[in-house]
Amino acid sequence: MSEPSQTPAGAVRVQARQEMKRAILAAGRQRLASDGPERLSLRAVARDVGMVSSAVYRYVPSRDALLTELIIESYDALGEAAEQAEASCPREDLGGRWQAIGRGARTWAIAHPHEWALVFGSQIPGYAAPPDTVRAASRIPVLLVALLRDCAAAGVPLPDAALPRDVEAAMAPVQEFFEGAVPAETALRGLMAWTYLVGSVSFQVFGQRTNVISPDGAAAFFDAELERIAAFVGFA
Repeated sequence: MSEPSQTPAGAVRVQARQEMKRAILAAGRQRLASDGPERLSLRAVARDVGMVSSAVYRYVPSRDALLTELIIESYDALGEAAEQAEASCPREDLGGRWQAIGRGARTWAIAHPHEWALVFGSQIPGYAAPPDTVRAASRIPVLLVALLRDCAAAGVPLPDAALPRDVEAAMAPVQEFFEGAVPAETALRGLMAWTYLVGSVSFQVFGQRTNVISPDGAAAFFDAELERIAAFVGFA
């Protein structure tokens, strides 16, 4: 006997459920833009999709669950943008790959400021991101780890100064990603590069560089930042 979802009627129900879930997530994104994540309300989202508030819980069990889905969706979209940009570069162009990652992230953030704010803005009161978000949040860091490993494999002279014991101990979790492929000093600088990238993009998205950097020169200034960070880490 066929499974319910494999029958024509079952397939229609599955499709209808998927479409409603997409509509709920789209309404959630709109509410992020209009109300902010701290005021995200399932009741308001239900109204937006023409559903009674009690029915929305069949698709999203709580406000926090909706936030989690929106966070994962945002991280995945950001990660995909950076991955596609990086994949367009020749593998041997190590500096170009770093530039592509940075530009891809910045371009996506400017086009999706509310989603960027959701994942890199202020902590949402009463919400704690579950482990489910880790995979999506790691997509760009994974690109950077792969880039540093490729630098080492290509014989690029990477920074290799000895670290204080307490600093090296603090970096034990991130060092697991490198599995000894790069020096600890390089891993530290790589983490600093990711932090700087997020900070630089956030400054632009959140307007912190208004009257500091001219809007028509912002892209050129960002490229200059990326070049200097590349030199600092060892990409260039």
